Amino acid sequence: MSIEIANESGMAVDETSIVSAARFALDRMEVSPLAELSVVLVTLDVMADLHVRWMDLPGPTDVMAFPMDELDAARRPDSGDTSPALLGDIVLCPAFAKDQARTAGHSLMDELHLLTVHGVLHLLGYDHAEPAEEREMFGLQKRILTDFKAAMAAAKRRDAQRSNDDRLLGAAGLNAVDDTAENS
Repeated sequence: MSIEIANESGMAVDETSIVSAARFALDRMEVSPLAELSVVLVTLDVMADLHVRWMDLPGPTDVMAFPMDELDAARRPDSGDTSPALLGDIVLCPAFAKDQARTAGHSLMDELHLLTVHGVLHLLGYDHAEPAEEREMFGLQKRILTDFKAAMAAAKRRDAQRSNDDRLLGAAGLNAVDDTAENS
């Protein structure tokens, strides 16, 4: 799965973490591993321009999704089809998201993860215009984010344990041995 990210927002954010959230959501939605996605982080001015141009709404917003391939019943990107799909672009505005994160009581990265998953779901054809659609999309979004956070916490614990094990083995003079040297 190819995920490109470009940070044109002027704000320092963990781009790798945003890509991880997108990849996790796409994997969870069983999107073809040949799918391609672009994530762009922009300034408030750029987002305001996009918002007016594409949605005819004033001012900036937090996330916009621009699907590239038509989503039809015959070939949805999450259908398990093995042909490549150019999903489209997710545009995030970290400056806008920063205020939302503060209001929600969580970190900017938590907000950017939420917006990334939200954008992925929009690219896959989910919407929240009607109450039933909103329940479905937001419920799915919440489950994906909960599982993503759990997976990230587990990976962090494994990395910490590995680091502790390596330090302990090093202190005992039992540094990791190269298997090829043992088998020679």
